Amino acid sequence: MKRILVISNRLPVTVTKRENKIRFNPSVGGLATGLSSLSQSYDNIWIGWPGIALERVEQQKKQIIRKLNKDNCYPVFIKQNDMENYYYGFCNRTIWPLFHYFTQYSIYNRKNWTSYLRVNEIFCREIIRIAKPDDTIWIHDYHLMVLPQLIRNKIPGATIGFFLHIPFPSSEVFRVLPPRKEIVRGILGADLVGFHTYDYAHHFIQTARRLLGYEHSKAQINIDNRIVKVDAFPMGIDYDAYNQAAEDQNVQREMKKIRKRVGDRKIIISIDRLDYTKGIAQRLEAFDYFLETNPKYRNRVTLILVAVPSRTGVEQYAQLKREVDELISRINGKYGTIGWMPIWYLYRFLPFKNLVPLYSVGDVALVTPMRDGMNLIAKEYLATKKDKKGVLILSEMAGASKVLGEAIIVNPNNKEEIGAAIKNALQMPEQERVRRNDVMLKRLKRYNVERWANDFVDVLKRTKQKQSEMVSKNLNPEISRRIIGDCHRSRNRLLLLDYDGTLVSFVSEPSKATPDREITNTLRKLSADPKNTVVIVSGRDRKTLESWFGTLGLGMIAEHGVWYREKSGTWQMVKYLKNDWKDHIRPILELYVDRTPGARIEEKEYSLVWHHRKTDAQLGERRASDLKERLIDIVTPINLSILEGSKVIEVKNSGVNKGIAVQRWLDKNNYDFILAIGDDWTDEDTFEVVPETAYSIKVGIGYTKARYTISSPKDARKFLKEIARC
Repeated sequence: MKRILVISNRLPVTVTKRENKIRFNPSVGGLATGLSSLSQSYDNIWIGWPGIALERVEQQKKQIIRKLNKDNCYPVFIKQNDMENYYYGFCNRTIWPLFHYFTQYSIYNRKNWTSYLRVNEIFCREIIRIAKPDDTIWIHDYHLMVLPQLIRNKIPGATIGFFLHIPFPSSEVFRVLPPRKEIVRGILGADLVGFHTYDYAHHFIQTARRLLGYEHSKAQINIDNRIVKVDAFPMGIDYDAYNQAAEDQNVQREMKKIRKRVGDRKIIISIDRLDYTKGIAQRLEAFDYFLETNPKYRNRVTLILVAVPSRTGVEQYAQLKREVDELISRINGKYGTIGWMPIWYLYRFLPFKNLVPLYSVGDVALVTPMRDGMNLIAKEYLATKKDKKGVLILSEMAGASKVLGEAIIVNPNNKEEIGAAIKNALQMPEQERVRRNDVMLKRLKRYNVERWANDFVDVLKRTKQKQSEMVSKNLNPEISRRIIGDCHRSRNRLLLLDYDGTLVSFVSEPSKATPDREITNTLRKLSADPKNTVVIVSGRDRKTLESWFGTLGLGMIAEHGVWYREKSGTWQMVKYLKNDWKDHIRPILELYVDRTPGARIEEKEYSLVWHHRKTDAQLGERRASDLKERLIDIVTPINLSILEGSKVIEVKNSGVNKGIAVQRWLDKNNYDFILAIGDDWTDEDTFEVVPETAYSIKVGIGYTKARYTISSPKDARKFLKEIARC
C-alpha cells in the first residue's frame, strides 16, 4: 500500500514530562480526522514536533521514538532556543500578524529567520531519512513554507503537496516581508499548493508572478519545465461527529443545565481563541451598541463568550486580554441587573463534550474575525443544528464566508452592521432560518473534512500524472537524435517556424525583437540548403517580416495567416479581406487603452491588436476579459473573430489562421520531412494541419497538439542549429 507522509509543525500526540515521567496525550483535531479517512487507500505516517524541547528528553529520546512509531508518528526533535526563535519568533511574531493583515504587529528579526530555515532543514533531514520513492508528501501550514523546495532539491521527482491553513495576503502586503522571495520559492517546490479560498490562491499566483516573474495559465505556474498547480480546497469538518453529538445523553443534560440558568432568554454564543485576529473586542463593542439601540432586548438575551487562552506571554495578547476584560465589565455594569448578566465570560479551553452543548443551545452564533483562513467554528455550530433553527452571523473576512453565503454576512469593523445583524437574527422567522440552514448543512455534509483530504490528494495525483505526460513529450536527447537522423536521410524538407516566443523571447515592441546575428545566420544557413523550404509563420505584420527576413530567401506568413509570400514571390492575401470595419472597432480599443495604464494598440493591415503586456498583470487580465466580452456581440455579425494570445486581444477577419496559410505549402509538394515549431495557441492551427508523421514542437509547457515540447526559445535555437547541419 502506498504511503502518505503528513508533515506538520505538531504531531497529533503531545509529549509531556513530569517528575522524569514521560506522558503521551493524544489530540484529535480536524486535520487528524480528515487524514484518517485516507487510511483505506494509504498508510499514513505523521512527522512533526512532539511538543517538548530536545534538551528535556535527551535521555528518553529512544523511548519516545519507539512509542510514537507504534502510532505511525515520527518525532522531529528541536532545541529550545530554535523553538523560541522559529515558532514563537518568526512564525508567531512575523508571519501570523502579516498574513492576517496586522502589519503593525509584524516584527522581522534575522535571528528568527535563521532559526526558521534551520528547523525546516531539520524537518527535511528526517523526511529524507524516512521517505520512499512512491510516497506522497503532504506539508501543512506556515511553519514549513520553505520545506517543499528543500525536499525537491534532495528528491527531484518527489510527489509534494502543500496546504496553507491561514490566509495568504495580497502581494502588496506580502512584499513587506524581507525574505519574501525565499518563501515563495520554497512553497513552489510543491507540485500542488492548496488554500482555503480562491482569493488566497489568486494572491499567491499574483505574488509569484510579481516577485519572481513566473507566468501562469489556468491556475498553473510554469517553473523550470515543471507545472505547479494552485487551487482552493475549503477545509470541512467531521460533520457526523457534530451532527450526531446533540443526541448524546450527556450533551442533552448539559444543554438543560445551560437553559435552566439562562431561562427563556435568547442565547448568543461567541467562541474563539483570544487572538487579535478574531475581532473579539470589536464584537463586544457591537453587542454594546445593539443593547444601547435596542433596549427592548435587555434582559431578553445573553451572550456566552468563550475565549480560549492563547500566547499569554506575548504583549499584544496580554493587552487584548485586558481590553476584553474591561469591555465585559463595562457592558455588564452598564446593562446588568440583579437577575441578569448580559455577558457570561469563560476564559478557558472547552473540550468537545462541553463545546457541543453550547453550540446546540445557541440561538445565534456570532463569528466575526477580522481575518481568518477558514474558521471551522462557524461550520461546527451549524452542524449541531439538527432542527436547522440557529442563525449564523459571519464575518466577510473569514474564508468560511465563501462557502456559507446563506449566513448573515457582516463587516467585522462595522459595529452598526453587526448590531443590526444581531437584531435581524433574533427576529428572523423560523421558516427563513430553516431555509438558509438547509442549504448550508447539505453543503457541509457533502464537503466534509474527509472529502477535503481525499480531494486534495486526488488533485495532487492528477497534477503529478500531468507532469509525467508533459515530461514524456519533452524533446529529450534520444528524440532529438531521432529527428536529426530523419533530417539527414530526407531529401525534401519543410520547416515551419514561428518567431516571437519561439526563436526569441516575446516582446511587444518590434524594435526590441529584431533578429540577432545568431538567429539570422541559422536561418540563412537553413534556407541556403536546396533540400529545405523554410517558412516563418508569424503574427507580425508583413512590412516588419520583410525588413527582417526579406533577403534570407525564406517563405513568410504574416498577421497569423492573412498574408503569405513564397521564397522568391510577392506578398499575397490568403483570401480577399476587408478592413473597413477598423473604424468601428478602434474607438472601443482606444477606450480600453485610456482606462488601462501601459496598454497600447497595434494596427496591422487587416487586424487591430490590444496589448496589455506592460500593464499591471491583474488589471490587464481583468480589462482583457471585459474587452473580449464587449467585443463578442459586435464582431460576430460582421464576420470578425477575436484572437486571444499572450497578453493580447486581436480582432481580425474570420476564416483566416496560420493553419490555413500553411496548407498552401503542404498542398504543393510531397515533403519527406516536416518540422513545425511554435509557442502559443495560434500555432496550434499549424500543428493541427501538418500530417501525423511531421515533427511538431511546442516551445514552453502546457496543453498542445504538438508531438513534443521544448523548454525555451534558447533551446529551440540550439535545436535549429543542429537541423542546419543536416
